[in-house]
Amino acid sequence: MDLYPLYNALRIAAISCVIVFFLGIFFAHWVAKLPRVLKGILDVVLTLPLVLPPTVVGYFLLLAFGPNRAFGAWMMSAFHIRLTMVWYSAIFASVVVAFPLMYRTARGTFESFDPTLRASAQTLGLSNSFIFWRIQMPYCRQGILAGTVLAFARALGEYGATSMIAGYTPGRTATISTTVYQLWRTNNDALAFKWVLINVAISFVVLMTVNLLEKRDRREAR
Repeated sequence: MDLYPLYNALRIAAISCVIVFFLGIFFAHWVAKLPRVLKGILDVVLTLPLVLPPTVVGYFLLLAFGPNRAFGAWMMSAFHIRLTMVWYSAIFASVVVAFPLMYRTARGTFESFDPTLRASAQTLGLSNSFIFWRIQMPYCRQGILAGTVLAFARALGEYGATSMIAGYTPGRTATISTTVYQLWRTNNDALAFKWVLINVAISFVVLMTVNLLEKRDRREAR
């Protein structure tokens, strides 16, 4: 049994999760401070990939990074870097589809932050950067961790956009999801079922982690 799909899926999910973590926190913290109308507009735009079909997301990614498009052609001619049909192409797809989960979770957590804590810290002369990293982030850590875990799980199980922008090449771009589809398509149900069990096991661990974080958060709130 070739374990490359597992390795590649975990690699892509881990890298995507790091990117989504910082992007989600940045946009969540920024949008939470905006006026209601502007917040509503940006919230729709940033959350849109959550409701779009994954194949539509993949199509937009191909429009942006395809070798015949401006940016993709420039990357190829200037740096000899191909942005489609390589293993790291799946990172683009995973980041786009996982970002809304991190963003929405983080934004909800930041909006629940008690503003009197910020005001009290400001009266002590603490900088906004210190308040954010040393007071607000620890206060919101359970929600941030839950969003991070969910984003990782979403990136790990991504298929639609990944199959369009990265394709399926054994030993090069294969992930768990694309491997299951290819094995099913070639009537190799026994091996496909093994990969399904692996994916279910990972998903089970992820969901248990989220539940434990939520229970811990409720205990601390009480």
